[in-house]
Amino acid sequence: MLVVAELKLSFTLELVLQAVDRAAVADQVWLAVRASSRGRDRDARVRALCRRLGFGLLRVPSRGDAEVLAEPGPWRPRMNTRRRRAVLNEHAARQGDPSPGGTRAVPIMTAYRQEALAIAAALRDGPQRPRDLAATTPRAAAILQRDVYGWFTRVSRGLYALRSAGSDALVAFEITRDDAASRAQARHVA
Repeated sequence: MLVVAELKLSFTLELVLQAVDRAAVADQVWLAVRASSRGRDRDARVRALCRRLGFGLLRVPSRGDAEVLAEPGPWRPRMNTRRRRAVLNEHAARQGDPSPGGTRAVPIMTAYRQEALAIAAALRDGPQRPRDLAATTPRAAAILQRDVYGWFTRVSRGLYALRSAGSDALVAFEITRDDAASRAQARHVA
């Protein structure tokens, strides 16, 4: 068994890169850093990084024995089922691939924003009730009541209209009436 130990005065990116190079030839790689009162060796994220990379981590005091902070070995992340479900639900609710990579100053197109834009497109023709917009999206009432983006206004009880900010959003996202109708129809088919 070949064990390699990289020793440095402090935990740095250079230390990690050297360990990555050594991992190709060694069975185990240990990172050893001088113990400090406020250094990275006390940071829980450093220990987590070492575990994820499969490296061991030692803290070496000026006197006494070294302390093992992380054992080397294969790492498998613990599944966060709540976050996983939220990601899967978000992608299942989206229509198409509306967020091209590399765009700046353009809000991310989420499923919620898609639904809000479809409602805004439906409200272009005038005020409507949430139940009339249920064909556009089943969550129309909740979206109109929360009004996260400030696009809608309550005209009277159970009647909503589009604000100028909503019209501007339709122009900014280049949403036409045909787009909104086809998305609503696709949502009902799925």
